[in-house]
Amino acid sequence: MHFSDTSQDLGTTLRTTIGRIQGKTITLRALMEDMGEQGLLLICAVASLPFLIPVSIPGVSTVFGAAIILIAIAVTLNRMPWLPRKVLDREIATEKLKPALERGVNLVERINRFIRPRFQAMTEGGLVTRINGLAIAWSGLLLMAPFGFVPFSNTLPGIAVLLLALGMIQRDGLVVMAGYVMMFGTMVYFTVLFWLAFRAGQLAFGG
Repeated sequence: MHFSDTSQDLGTTLRTTIGRIQGKTITLRALMEDMGEQGLLLICAVASLPFLIPVSIPGVSTVFGAAIILIAIAVTLNRMPWLPRKVLDREIATEKLKPALERGVNLVERINRFIRPRFQAMTEGGLVTRINGLAIAWSGLLLMAPFGFVPFSNTLPGIAVLLLALGMIQRDGLVVMAGYVMMFGTMVYFTVLFWLAFRAGQLAFGG
């Protein structure tokens, strides 16, 4: 499977996609059909956008998180993704989704100013693509961790997914490396949270 670059500026592509969202609800299937020609990595990038702001949108974490994981696995296996109908056809309220996506695009446009082809050893080749796909899948799993009430627990892995996907799309190895930094940073953050919770439990029970 070949993942080609987008034919126009990423910010423009994303704003065009968001502008086509109509009605009170939308499904992941509709979004994927709209972006089909742009490729799977762009779908991962779009799916990460709602997690970049501290707004809870019912149903988004499960649907978009699962989509990121399954699409990333497809990238790793070099084949088209399979997504369960429950994920594809679950309706999401556009009233909250569109503003979240639009705010996310603002971040993409700021990042896009600095994106250019470089360090392409981090973006090209079958093995590298598979490793990067696994990194996106792992970041998607971190994204679905049940810590939505904890500050930055969704934002950090969301940024990791976004940077990994954008870096692969634009063949920018430096952005891909930044995605790995965010992924490992998320793991460190979650480890600290677990340790603090464990210590709090020990102190609470006189341990």
